[in-house]
Amino acid sequence: MRNQIVILAAGKGTRMGNPNVPKVLVMLNNKPLILHLLYEIEKINQLAKPVIVVGHMYRQVRDVLGEDYLYAVQDKQLGTAHALLAAKHKVKAENILVLNSDMPFLKAESLKQLLAMHFKTGSKISILTAQAPNFKGIYTSLEHTGRIIRDINHEIVCNVEHKDASDSQKKILEINSGVYVFDTKWLWPNLEKIDRANTQQEHYLTDILQIATSQGIKINSLLVDAKEVLGVNSREDLKLAESLLA
Repeated sequence: MRNQIVILAAGKGTRMGNPNVPKVLVMLNNKPLILHLLYEIEKINQLAKPVIVVGHMYRQVRDVLGEDYLYAVQDKQLGTAHALLAAKHKVKAENILVLNSDMPFLKAESLKQLLAMHFKTGSKISILTAQAPNFKGIYTSLEHTGRIIRDINHEIVCNVEHKDASDSQKKILEINSGVYVFDTKWLWPNLEKIDRANTQQEHYLTDILQIATSQGIKINSLLVDAKEVLGVNSREDLKLAESLLA
């Protein structure tokens, strides 16, 4: 199998205001948040069932979404790299497209372009980035996302999380969307190298960029409109998303 999609959907969504509903099932314009993304990825041709990494109230998520997907359970929430590693035993493809479940504005066309670039270049790792015009108005939530760090040749060196960033790094406008394509043979052993040496004490998937750079591996990137990578992480984000989808 050439490619497969993995969706990280284990978050509790404590900032969404309802602890009895998993984040991905919070209603956005009369349908669960995750369905906005799932409907979009149906437009992408693939040979394997998508894998959804679930955690908090996972049975409830599975009951709503049904049997069209494979499910991997993240027992403890130890970060995004830990969540992706939980999907390893479900993945059968040579490459995986990794997505976060709380991104209702992602477009299938952008994901197709990212996959095409990945295959054309024979890359081990490809990433979707976005250039925010600023961190005001509808882009306020993007201020807390990771920043893409590039060298003098404009090659990606690493990602720096907002909470770990210096004042100068926080001014960088190119952000990490959290959308990746990985060669799985390269990914799995390197994913296990990610530690928790950060302020959140979590295994950041974003650290995979620095690992690739340390091995001399080029990180390919595709730039998309910042509106496309807006996430829904709070009640304020939910209200904004409802207005943008209206």
